[in-house]
Amino acid sequence: MTEIRSLLRIQDFRRLWTAQVVSDFGDSLTLFTLLFLVQRLTGDETAVATVLIASALPTLVVGLVAGVWVDRWNLKRVMVVSDLVRAGLVLCLLFVQSTWMLYLIVFLVAATGTFFRPARQALLPRVVSGRQLLSANSLNEVTRVVAYTSGTAVSGLLVGMAGAFAPVFVIDAATFLVSASMVARVATGADPTPGGEQVAAGVLSELVEGLRVMIGSRWLSGVLVGAALAMFGLGAVNGLIVPFVVGEIGLSESWFGLLEGAQALGVVVAGTLTAVLSARFRPSNLISGGLVTLGVLVAGFSLATGVVGLTLLMLAVGLAVAPVQASASTILQREAPSRLLGRAASALSAGTTGAQVGSLAIAGALASVLGVRTVFAVAGAVVVLAGLISLFLFGLARRREPGRAPSVESEAPA
Repeated sequence: MTEIRSLLRIQDFRRLWTAQVVSDFGDSLTLFTLLFLVQRLTGDETAVATVLIASALPTLVVGLVAGVWVDRWNLKRVMVVSDLVRAGLVLCLLFVQSTWMLYLIVFLVAATGTFFRPARQALLPRVVSGRQLLSANSLNEVTRVVAYTSGTAVSGLLVGMAGAFAPVFVIDAATFLVSASMVARVATGADPTPGGEQVAAGVLSELVEGLRVMIGSRWLSGVLVGAALAMFGLGAVNGLIVPFVVGEIGLSESWFGLLEGAQALGVVVAGTLTAVLSARFRPSNLISGGLVTLGVLVAGFSLATGVVGLTLLMLAVGLAVAPVQASASTILQREAPSRLLGRAASALSAGTTGAQVGSLAIAGALASVLGVRTVFAVAGAVVVLAGLISLFLFGLARRREPGRAPSVESEAPA
């Protein structure tokens, strides 16, 4: 636990970490409430998937350009303004009268968030040292999922038992205000990297440069390809899990607290172990092995028939996914030049989100033809393939860039 204690002694890290916890709690609270609301109003799998598409699409439409501007602007200011704007937008959900207005607000909230996330990615390496990044990202992943699970559980209780929707949106707006106040108190310099604004003549050329960074590095391209292909499989699961649990298996929304709690437990265990033992792991191995394991587990959802099986699968998913996400962020932060980190993070988000949107767009139609269980089995195979391809690409990177391996792999043993 020494690694975790040393991180929490860093005041600026504690503030960023706290801001993330409260913000992620509010995000999950609102997202699942909206999924439950649309499911109740329409009973349509496509309508539920549309909420997820509306929240994911801004990463494609706005995200890449947002990364360019994040590299030009003060990182703290970007994060604070993003939080304040999202607080106001979430409160607008109290007055929504139609599903189309709901989709629009979800889109705008997510579009504003495309500035916040790469700014946080770029700020973290300025707060902790390079050798602490895997531990920091692992701890962030643990708390992200715990906050996400807590939000889901509260949402399920409010909707499933009390039938209340409005309080959720007020709570979410408050979490954005708390997050903004914590970020504003971060003392670490968060101005643009010197020379960042003169890198290229305009936004388009700077955007192209960020994409070249991702493609030109064999390590980053391995992360990008593996993550995007995995999300193409997982997107279908994300879009169909509520109709599957509520519609096909016949459980109420209240059970989502248990299911998400099981996944959170897995994330806490795996993420904590990764944080504590970070020096012993290669991030690339964690990504490849984790994706293969995750794919097998996703396929296992096709065989689930009750709450016990679902709970065990969610626990195992948490164990597999936490090291993957922490390791992907770590490789990105170590390999991308600091002046280009914002747009590199946005490029990765755009790639994974594009794959997710494509998957969500066809998930409902495939489920109506093949059945949800068959879609889960196919999705699992796609995630396994993502793990195998990333394993190949990382192996190629080691053979062609042996001199750079220690910087990426933290000099971990094979």
